[in-house]
Amino acid sequence: MRLLADYHTHTNYGHGTGQIEKNIQQAINIGLEELAITEHGPASHSIRRLGVRDSAQLLEIKEEAKAFDHEFEEINILAGVEANVISLDGRLDVPEFILKELDIVLAGLHLWVKPQDWDTGKRLIFDNLIGSKIGLTALEDVRYYNTQALIRAVQNYDIDIVTHPGFQLDIDTIELAKVCKENGTLLEINNSHHQLTVDFINVAVSTGAKFVVNSDAHTSEEIGKVDAALDLIRDANINLEQVINVV
Repeated sequence: MRLLADYHTHTNYGHGTGQIEKNIQQAINIGLEELAITEHGPASHSIRRLGVRDSAQLLEIKEEAKAFDHEFEEINILAGVEANVISLDGRLDVPEFILKELDIVLAGLHLWVKPQDWDTGKRLIFDNLIGSKIGLTALEDVRYYNTQALIRAVQNYDIDIVTHPGFQLDIDTIELAKVCKENGTLLEINNSHHQLTVDFINVAVSTGAKFVVNSDAHTSEEIGKVDAALDLIRDANINLEQVINVV
């Protein structure tokens, strides 16, 4: 199998270390046809900022990426975002008028974000980190709220890819996959996070949903490195026609 494109990569605009130009050069060196720069949205925080300083910075990144797109004719460069789901009703941390200006929109559930409100913080952060671990919240309830937040985001926005589904936050695979199939949203097989299993992929495959393989690179050297993800595909019951960037 060969990777044609890597649609989930980070740079030093966020908590990556690679510069856009170096990421592009690495992608060219390994023969990729397309590369997306997808920084975290502004709600990403831990002890330091993990994403862009504000949503407007995504347009600055796009301007820089498009300049390199004209310079490097052998590869197509996309400028996008890995937006955060910040509310139980699926709201993202990037306004829709900015999303419409971007080439590609990725979105996912992350624990280390600033939630929109207290109830979201309780359901999507506290319950996942603490509540479910000490018996304050039933695991079934945690999974329900995680899943519904993602489903509503997919239904409310034009999202191209759901990133690392199930990473750190348990979800109902088949319910999310059904909604992704209905809305033309891809499920990511992420090489950097190893929570996905063959069973997860096979359950999602049964709905007719489609997939994308991404590196989630945080350094230039990691661009296009998807060996672990490709091993999962080999072991799963998946037709390569359901994976949009692998041949």
